[in-house]
Amino acid sequence: MKDQIVEALKKIKPMLQADGGDVELVSIEESGIVKVRLQGACAGCPMSQMTLKNGIEKILKQEVPGVTSVESV
Repeated sequence: MKDQIVEALKKIKPMLQADGGDVELVSIEESGIVKVRLQGACAGCPMSQMTLKNGIEKILKQEVPGVTSVESV
């Protein structure tokens, strides 16, 4: 599962980096919760929760079976 998540995040990163941000995988829980750290411009952006849920979480759920949620730490 970790390899699939890393590959999916590689697809997401260019979009975030284009706006001066980035995402880092922190951990994956047994329950399917993926914890990430938003970096750069994404860390302080008021739209970061929307990016997290409507962008990162949506793509990870589509591409990686077993992902139930994505949380920012």
